[in-house]
Amino acid sequence: MMSSSHEPLKSDERALGDAPAKSQGKLALALGAIAIALGLVLGFVYLTSVRRLEREVERLSQQTEGFSRLVERAQEQSQMLAQQASQAAANAQAAAQQRDLAKQAQSTSDAQAQLARQQAAAEQQKAEQATQQAEQYRQEREAQLARLREALGEIAETRRTALRLVMTLDSKSIRFDFDKANIKPEYRDILNRIAGILMTLKGYSIAVYGYTDDIGTQTYNLQLSQRRAEAVRDFLAQAGITPTIMSIKGFGKSDPRVPGDSEQARAANRRVEIAIVDSQLLMNDLPVPK
Repeated sequence: MMSSSHEPLKSDERALGDAPAKSQGKLALALGAIAIALGLVLGFVYLTSVRRLEREVERLSQQTEGFSRLVERAQEQSQMLAQQASQAAANAQAAAQQRDLAKQAQSTSDAQAQLARQQAAAEQQKAEQATQQAEQYRQEREAQLARLREALGEIAETRRTALRLVMTLDSKSIRFDFDKANIKPEYRDILNRIAGILMTLKGYSIAVYGYTDDIGTQTYNLQLSQRRAEAVRDFLAQAGITPTIMSIKGFGKSDPRVPGDSEQARAANRRVEIAIVDSQLLMNDLPVPK
């Protein structure tokens, strides 16, 4: 009986002893669940953070790449600008050299132009002096020719042309017989007077032209007129005039002085003309005096 009364008590005690254990188990389960939940939450938060960090890292990496490209482009632009600056500096230096060369060329050109102006002025002065001297010479020659014409005009008919004095020795001063070229003694005094005047000249040349009347052929008359010119020239040379300043030419029956076939006309056309020419004005093939 004693033992039976004690057994229920043991069950209750066990029941009372198991209650805290069950509570602790539930608590442990709850804590485990909480821990798991917290772990899940923390894991989710961690994963989210990790993904966010990955995205941020990727974004930063992309920005870094963008910055790198910008830096590369900036470096390329800087290099290009440096090359352009170097080229600009070289161009500026070349331009400066060209400017210096241009200045030197301008200076040389100015000096040459100044020298040319000086030379032109000197030549102009020489030309003016030469013109003045030529005018003075012309005036002196004109005065001398005027005196010469006056002196020769007292001996025989003397006229002035553009380039010479022409003295005509026709039947009024020296008469040539028909078909003759010799100078008669009575006319030698006239030629001596002419020679005396011509010997005083300097810088002149003398041309002697012979003519005939209209009788005979042109060929024969050319030869006859040439002999008459030679006769006068030879007489003047014997009188003292330098032969080298004298020339002769025969014109035959061309250019008659007096037209017609009368004896008076033919006697006048049998003549010699003496042309006195300034050597400074002498030209080749001077026209025949009219």
